[in-house]
Amino acid sequence: MNAIEINNLTNNFGQKQALKGLNMTVPVGSIYGFIGENGSGKSTTEKIICGLIRLSGGSVKLFGKDYTDADVRAKIGVLIEAPGCFQNYSVWNNMLLQAANLSIKNPEQEVVKVLKTVRMEGAASNKYKNCSLGMKQRVGIAMALLGNPTLLVLDEPINGLDADGMRIMRDVLLDVTKNHGCTVVISSHILGELEKIATHYGIVRGGKMIREMTAKELDESCRTYVALQTKEMSKAKAQLACKYSRVEEDESGYIRVYDAEKPEDIVTYLYEKDILVSEIKTAKIGLEEYYIDLMNEKGGR
Repeated sequence: MNAIEINNLTNNFGQKQALKGLNMTVPVGSIYGFIGENGSGKSTTEKIICGLIRLSGGSVKLFGKDYTDADVRAKIGVLIEAPGCFQNYSVWNNMLLQAANLSIKNPEQEVVKVLKTVRMEGAASNKYKNCSLGMKQRVGIAMALLGNPTLLVLDEPINGLDADGMRIMRDVLLDVTKNHGCTVVISSHILGELEKIATHYGIVRGGKMIREMTAKELDESCRTYVALQTKEMSKAKAQLACKYSRVEEDESGYIRVYDAEKPEDIVTYLYEKDILVSEIKTAKIGLEEYYIDLMNEKGGR
């Protein structure tokens, strides 16, 4: 069974069509990285899944049932934009209020559990306004986890976090899927971080899903390249461009040669042109570069 099955989803805001027949499949137990440029339809799709806005056409099923089903709606935890908290209330009191809103039995016990899950048990007495951005995002996830949801929908939860905040967020999301049986849909522009945790990806553009794949399929699709440095970078790049179809210099100061068979062939070729290679290695592009290449392939910038 899939946690989410979306078929031919459309959504109109007046004369603007935000979603144009979007399809989406999220397996149970996955961390689904939802990727796309601003205005591509990610947030609209997530809000429809969560029942915050209505669809114009198509269908949305959650765990095999229509997304409007009351039982299935109770299984969803949501963090869209920012958690709705009272600034002068403590984290603990904000959590208790949310638990009351959800009519949760044994609210104090439940709050203790979710705060521990998001590594916030030591900050329960902090006023919400005094929490860092990363702490506030974890409070939002803790609220979304109240009631033991089986589906967690998160919109940009790691944007703006520092390195330590991102690390903690990664640990939390891996924990809720592995140990709490949650399926997670997470949108983010920080693709390098998303790549560390996602098991599946959906790439959306212009209101349509243009590609869905597993992390394994992404790895198999990412192109390998040979990266090298020499004291004569411009000369080496020009010579390599005569032999190989794609040669470019990256931000780290390496020349990249794509689709080269063996690094030693490049070393030999440049040696014959009186160019000595000082460093050479084989690597593979990551999610961010794959995404940029895909956008260019589909007519992006």
